[in-house]
Amino acid sequence: YVCSTWGNNHFKTFDGDIYQFPGLCEYNFVSDCREAYKEFSVHIQRALNSNSHPEIQYILMKIKDIMVYLKPNLVVVDGRIVKTPYYSSGVLIESNDIYTKVYAKLGMVLMWNQQDALMVELDNKFNNHTCGLCGDYNGIQIYNEFIKGGAYNSITYGNMQKISKPNSKCEDPDETQALPSCNEHRDECQRLLTSPAFADCRLRLNLEMYIQACMQDKCACNGKDDSFCLCSTISEYSRQCSHAGGRPGEWRTQSFC
Repeated sequence: YVCSTWGNNHFKTFDGDIYQFPGLCEYNFVSDCREAYKEFSVHIQRALNSNSHPEIQYILMKIKDIMVYLKPNLVVVDGRIVKTPYYSSGVLIESNDIYTKVYAKLGMVLMWNQQDALMVELDNKFNNHTCGLCGDYNGIQIYNEFIKGGAYNSITYGNMQKISKPNSKCEDPDETQALPSCNEHRDECQRLLTSPAFADCRLRLNLEMYIQACMQDKCACNGKDDSFCLCSTISEYSRQCSHAGGRPGEWRTQSFC
């Protein structure tokens, strides 16, 4: 019951689809979308950092009636900067140099590495009740997110999740842009993700989806030997493996990631 986004604009929905969406506006990442009272919403905005890599600039959460605004090393609750650990009406916020975590009693855990990677875990009482970049959480892959009334591509889908703000100027990514097929990188990505360190992960995750994401990363980096291109998807694979109860071995070395 996890939705995540990481690295080079990758998203994994609650139902297990992995897609890419390069938008730099503010988007609905996941919200409770029942018509009446919404229990929570999570918005995110990415920006390109000095190396032109996408990073999450801020996260804006509403939990019942509390507004929480997160930036790297900054937590603001209802307009006031707060120290962590912070606890109030069913919301606990912890942060250190590496992670910010928010636990909400209503059934949500959010974990952000203060850079590119965000993971939200939701209680299954929200099955079929969510909307946003994380999808509808109905247990059926692809169907409702990308096919409703015609074949969407992931960019059309992503653009529909934009939060409209009266004075913000931000361009929608081009929906006609097809992602390159990056098959020449398959062997390298497969080798990295099936290394002995990940032996305990093979049966817990859909390996092929991470291989595809890694291939897209390699394409996007055009042969620049850039750790962001490789390490972000492998880090995500490792995080998701731990989350699924696996024990990834030591895969980082002095010279790699």
